[in-house]
Amino acid sequence: MEVIAEKRIVTASEVASLNKKYRNLNLHERIEELYKDFSLTEIMLTSSFAATSAFLLKLFSEVNRDQLIYFIDTGYHFEETLKYRKKLSELYGLRVKSISAIKEEHDFTRTDETWKKNPDFCCHINKVKPLDLIKAKYTVWVSGLMEWQSDHRSTLDIFENRGEILKFYPLLDVTKKERDDFIAKHELPFHPLVSKGYSSIGCSPCTAPGEERSGRWNNSPKTECGLHL
Repeated sequence: MEVIAEKRIVTASEVASLNKKYRNLNLHERIEELYKDFSLTEIMLTSSFAATSAFLLKLFSEVNRDQLIYFIDTGYHFEETLKYRKKLSELYGLRVKSISAIKEEHDFTRTDETWKKNPDFCCHINKVKPLDLIKAKYTVWVSGLMEWQSDHRSTLDIFENRGEILKFYPLLDVTKKERDDFIAKHELPFHPLVSKGYSSIGCSPCTAPGEERSGRWNNSPKTECGLHL
């Protein structure tokens, strides 16, 4: 049975202290320190098992394999994504738990083809809402965002209070070159669609080949699903 610690709110002064302490730590040190400042049961880690998800997942597997990883199964993932999730789970010994939308609400988006007319609403039903039910239980949420990936991400800090949860971005200040060098050095497996020109991979109806996030929500100004806003 999964045990979850009592959720606590981290104050602005505590966030400032955390950022000061973590800023000069390397990636492994940041993750190791996380488990000193927070208990395992306070920490929520999510992964989309997308293009280069192996980067963050390998780091966590080396520090704490007991960490539960939530995968939001939108019902629209590429088959390659589901196979990639299975491959990384086996390779790094990951504890992965899938969460998804209420069946009737997901079925509505499929029948309605909501992603065509209102992608924000489709993301809300199939991504944001399922995770909202989970994150209400946790103190800190770990995400693999990097600041160079979009204008929104460039405004973030390593720790940030977002609503009623503390966000932790251990990879935030990693450059594209540093990411690619780490992937090459450790021979991390890419998502199968990367070799077909997909740099950022989400749901199949809304993802096309393209550089970085340019292939997401193609022909739309939308750049984020809403999870990290």
